[in-house]
Parts: sequence; C-alpha cells; structure tokens
Amino acid sequence: MNIPPRLRRAVVRLRRDILFIAAGVPLHLAPPLLFLWALTQLIRILEATSDVAPLILPAPVALLVIAGYGFTEAQRWRFRALCGVDLPRLRFGRTKRQFGYNWLVGPLLGVLEFLLLALVLVALTAALVLVWVWAAPWEWRLAHRGFTTTASYITVLGLLALTAVPALAAGLVRLENLVGRAVLGVSRSDELARRVEDLTESRAGAVDAADAERRRIERDLHDGAQQRLVSLALNLGLAKATLTDLPPEAQEVIDAAHREAKDAIEELNNLVRGLHPAVLDELGLDAALSGLAARAPLPVRLRVDLPADLPQRAAPAVEAVAYFVVSEALTNIAKHAWEATRADVTVTRLGGILRVVIADDGVGGADPSKGSGLRGLAQRVRSVDGTFRMSSPVGGPTMMSVELPCPM
Repeated sequence: MNIPPRLRRAVVRLRRDILFIAAGVPLHLAPPLLFLWALTQLIRILEATSDVAPLILPAPVALLVIAGYGFTEAQRWRFRALCGVDLPRLRFGRTKRQFGYNWLVGPLLGVLEFLLLALVLVALTAALVLVWVWAAPWEWRLAHRGFTTTASYITVLGLLALTAVPALAAGLVRLENLVGRAVLGVSRSDELARRVEDLTESRAGAVDAADAERRRIERDLHDGAQQRLVSLALNLGLAKATLTDLPPEAQEVIDAAHREAKDAIEELNNLVRGLHPAVLDELGLDAALSGLAARAPLPVRLRVDLPADLPQRAAPAVEAVAYFVVSEALTNIAKHAWEATRADVTVTRLGGILRVVIADDGVGGADPSKGSGLRGLAQRVRSVDGTFRMSSPVGGPTMMSVELPCPM
C-alpha cells in the first residue's frame, strides 16, 4: 500500500510529538510531588524533638537540589532525542533557572500534556464506540436500539477530536520548545560571554600561528638565502683579492658586486631581525632590547626591570609584541622626531602586566590618527589584549605607553 509522502510525514511528526509529550508528563509532574514529599519531611523534622533534627534538616533541601539537576538532564535528553533541540548544559550557578523550570513552569506544562493525552485517549475511545456497538451480540443491540444512534454521534465527535490532535500536539511542542530555550537555554549575556571567549581563543590562536610563521620565515631566510649571499660575498671577495690581473672594468664590476652582496646581507640581517630575532628566544627580552638600543641611530637609555623570582617568562607572543613596539618606536623617533637627541626605554613587569614606556625629547606633535605606523603598533598591541597610550603635546616630550597582559 502506497502512502502519500505528505501523509507519511504527518504521521511521523504526530508520533514524535505524542512521544515527546508523553515523556514530559512524568518529568513535569514528578518534581511537585517530590517537593510535597520533601515539605512533609521538613515539617516532621521540625516537629521532632530529638537532638538529631538539626543535623538531618538539610537533607530534604539537598535532595531537591540534586533532583533538580537530575530532572534538568532528563529534560535535555528528552528535547535532544525526541525533538532535535540541543539545550546547553547549565552551570552550577544556574540553580534558580532550573528550579523555576522544574518546580514552577514544568508542572503547568505537565498539566497541559496530561490533558492532551487524556483528550487523545477519550477521542480514540469515542471514535471506536460504534465499532464496539456493531461488535456486540445481536441480542444486545436489539435490547438497546437507541444506543446505535447515540454511538454514531459519539463516534463523529471522537473523529472530530482526533482531527484536532495533530494541531494541538504541534502547538504544545512549539510552546515547550520556546519555554525550554528561554528558561533552560543560554541567556543572551551567557551567549555573548561564550562568543567573547571563543573569539579570544581564536584570536590568540591566530596570533600564535602568525608568530610561528614569522619564526619559520626567519629560519628559512637565515639558513637559506642568507647563507647563499654570504657564500657569494666570500667568493666575490676572494675573486677581488686573487684576480688582480683583470682589466680595470672587470675589477670595478667585481667591486660593485661585492659591495652589493654585502649590502644585501646587511638588509637581510635587518629583515631577519625584524621578523623575529633569535636572541629573543635564546636570551630573552632584556638581551634583545639591548641589541636594539645598541643599533639605534641615536643614544638610547634602556632600563629593563623583570623580577628574577617570577616562575616563568612572558608568553612568546607578548615578548614579540614588546620587542616590535620598541623597535618600531625607535625607528619612528630616528625618522620623524624632530630635534630628538635621545630616547628612554623602560620595561617593567608588575604581577600580570608587562609595561613598556618609550619617550624622546623631540618637539612632539605626533598624532596616531595620521600615521599608519602608530596605528599598526596599536593594532599589534590590541592583538594580545594590551593597551596602547600615547602623549605627544606640541613642544614635547613624546611618550608611548604600552601595557601587555602576562598571566601568572
């Protein structure tokens, strides 16, 4: 027998709704019964005159709390298995919401579920009354002639009631879904907090991935292109020293190539240090910043105060941000800070904060909104949840302050 697909889907949906509603009756009506039982036990304990009454008084209350979590987990299973709705697991601190659903809202839904199931049972019974009458012995039907007409009316009413069951069941299931999501589901504040946590984790992963990629590029350049350039410069230097009988034009070409090779090595060294200096990993932030200060084109007074009793160094991503902030700041001072004769760099760590302060004695007037370099620094600092502040009044001095989180 071929059943139309639409009818088959309707039957499957109705069966699912009825099972969902039937499973909800004991889960919704059991909590108030348990509450009444616990209340009677509390009254008996309070009326007791024994000395152990204060000791066993919290037992019914604890039972209600534990049972509340059990009923909540059972409801989560019912929604997931029978309705395809996945309610998140509530934390321990959400006792009020579970109490409100299991002992206040749930019983009202349980009454509606019970009434709907009773309607289904009564409608089925009424729809089959005429069948039962015709299945009765002939003598009984002769003795109750008028009952056949009454049974026909009852059967029609039962069939009409059955036709209303699918819509009523679907409406009740939708109502329970709305109530379940609103009370047992995640609130908007919880959802926003979860999204913030996910975004923070994904951003930290992206920062770590970018830092690892910079390290890989630095290793590849150092072990590959840089070594080849060094070999090229050595060969050119050797040719320059040994091939003295070449024409002057050839000597000039070799000299120019040698200089270009050495310049390329120097530029590549600067590029490698800019990507991720090896000394930062090997010797730490103090040594890396000391190298920056020594190579700076203007005098730099560096003070690094990292307590030696800290259990561990800052995260590699945080140290890399601090290093690049100082490097970019010293470059900006050398290029753009008018009349600047020196720079001061102070790095301190207090608890879970790494603070970097860069100052110069120039004429000031720096505006982060007008320079992509300063905006890039601020973005790099924010990538690890740091704060970036800058003060550069006209006439100077200019001071840049960066605070980076270092979880203990």
